[in-house]
Amino acid sequence: MSSIIRRIVVIAPHPDDETLGCGGTLLRHATDGDEIFWIIVTGMDSQNGYPVETIQQRAVELSRASAAYGFSETVHLNLPTTRLDTIPRAILVNSLTMALRRIQPHVVYLPHPYDVHSDHGVVFQAASTCLKWFRLATVEEILAYETLSETEFGLDVSVRPFSPNVFVDISPWLERKLEIMRIFASEMGNFPFPRSEHAIRAQASGRGASMGCEAAEAFALLRSLRRSEAM
Repeated sequence: MSSIIRRIVVIAPHPDDETLGCGGTLLRHATDGDEIFWIIVTGMDSQNGYPVETIQQRAVELSRASAAYGFSETVHLNLPTTRLDTIPRAILVNSLTMALRRIQPHVVYLPHPYDVHSDHGVVFQAASTCLKWFRLATVEEILAYETLSETEFGLDVSVRPFSPNVFVDISPWLERKLEIMRIFASEMGNFPFPRSEHAIRAQASGRGASMGCEAAEAFALLRSLRRSEAM
């Protein structure tokens, strides 16, 4: 087993995407001694119509969630939520590039490119530009996560649906994942709403059943470089 501490980054278009998509996996990384980092692409501000009280409450939620995971750093790009497709792509690419170059991650988790929410697709495409190997040579694995209420609602039959080929056993971390998700109370709803505790448990159970464990998260492996222990 390598003694090298790996740096893991999750890129979340919006807060809670990271928890829905790979919260248990991030907790497992932290337990294994990896450094974990959170890049939040969008943010709330009063210029886009958010009340001051809502902005303040979100700041509290982000602080609590960051502490619960034990992130080494939480990066706020503060780009306009639900409007990423209206800003020049270079702004997002440059912001992501600066954050990723500072972190120098070994593993990157991204939203799936064909999620219904336009912000997710824009983030995926921008990150793909940043993650060319000659621009960020530390990266060894890139994986796409699935986000309840976004990944499963795609209606365009001409695009490739989320097709996982990597499963991570999160059985010991599922309850902690749910505790963190409760921090984002305003994003949760009652079943059959997709972002409900019942739905999150059901998804974890279903993915676990695919691989013979109680609970799992699923990913599409996009790129992987296996290095020798001596390197």
